[in-house]
Amino acid sequence: QVQVAESGGDSVQTGGSLRLSCVGSGYSSCIYHTNWYRQAPGKAREFVSSIDPDDKTTYGDSVKGRFTISQDKAKNTVYLQMNNLEVADTAMYYCNIYQIPYSGSGCFARDYWGQGTQVTVSS
Repeated sequence: QVQVAESGGDSVQTGGSLRLSCVGSGYSSCIYHTNWYRQAPGKAREFVSSIDPDDKTTYGDSVKGRFTISQDKAKNTVYLQMNNLEVADTAMYYCNIYQIPYSGSGCFARDYWGQGTQVTVSS
């Protein structure tokens, strides 16, 4: 069972920066991707960014050019560097660790979620 813990959320002003961290533990021999999602009050959950074991990254359109995802495999930690923050970035940010299914390996598709970390951006 993979455990997920996020940290780094805070209140900042527009144009500021934050770095979120996502620490995973309890990994098996399966392959995992790590994703960041966010959800603002009254809005649907939104994809923010993703990184795979080969460091391939993807970003949601609303954060491209401002957010950077990276990972420290030795620390089992994924970071989300958020620059030039906007009021619209205000949300609860969730780390999701997705277990990739692989036939015959005993690895099934599974999602593991953290409790979230709050980011508030004010003007």
